[in-house]
Amino acid sequence: MNCSGTLRTPIHASTPVVRHFSDGVVLTFSRLVPYSTAWTLQSQLHRERQLGLRPDTVLILEHQPVYTLGRTTKVSDWGGNEAALRANGADLCHVNRGGSVTYHGPGQIVAYPIIRLNQHAAGPRQLVWQLEEVMIRLLAKWNINGCRIDKRPGVWVMTPTPAKVAFIGLRIQQGITLHGFALNVDMDLEPFRRIHPCGLSHCPVTSMATLLGTKISTGEIKIELAHMWGTVFPIEWTVAVGTLDSYVTNAGDTTPIGLSIL
Repeated sequence: MNCSGTLRTPIHASTPVVRHFSDGVVLTFSRLVPYSTAWTLQSQLHRERQLGLRPDTVLILEHQPVYTLGRTTKVSDWGGNEAALRANGADLCHVNRGGSVTYHGPGQIVAYPIIRLNQHAAGPRQLVWQLEEVMIRLLAKWNINGCRIDKRPGVWVMTPTPAKVAFIGLRIQQGITLHGFALNVDMDLEPFRRIHPCGLSHCPVTSMATLLGTKISTGEIKIELAHMWGTVFPIEWTVAVGTLDSYVTNAGDTTPIGLSIL
């Protein structure tokens, strides 16, 4: 698939196109992305993937500060005080993914795979394992031993004390995935202390930078993550840089996603 220019595909088509893709696209974004903008783009890509107009696509980005409340969120998980969470400039969004409340912000890398589930995994549990595996392999490159804890999706470190370094929250709709995972790279962890991350009343949270005691470039990790993706999801992935200068504004108007090859 040639991604050296722009991708232009209509989202208003009503009949699925019979087209089989043997490759995929990973788009990395350098600027902070508002959560609402990322959701608009996810929704567009999901629609196009469902119609067979686009290959599997993964978005890798950082968000402006935002708390997101998943479908299983209880008031006790976030206190029910919206003003308190917004007090330091963070947004708050109710979302349709699984899981409870979490926080996204600068220095945390978020990956949103919009992929056809049955082409990569036998079901949601295997997909969660695969997403965890991508992050565990990336952490290993930095000499961080990431691990799984039964019935607590995400990636944990056990030393110096047990703490969560990565989070997973998914939705599968019409066989296509939405939402994804978040990896704490080099970020302010204080906002996590205002909530019960993942609905866990005692959930210490850490980051790669905290564990290593050094600053880490999120740009470098984004590229590593983009290339690590293909080691777990073994199809041909084109890694490119996306821009959000323009995006879908309504269901009848499609604007291009700018791409340049990495």
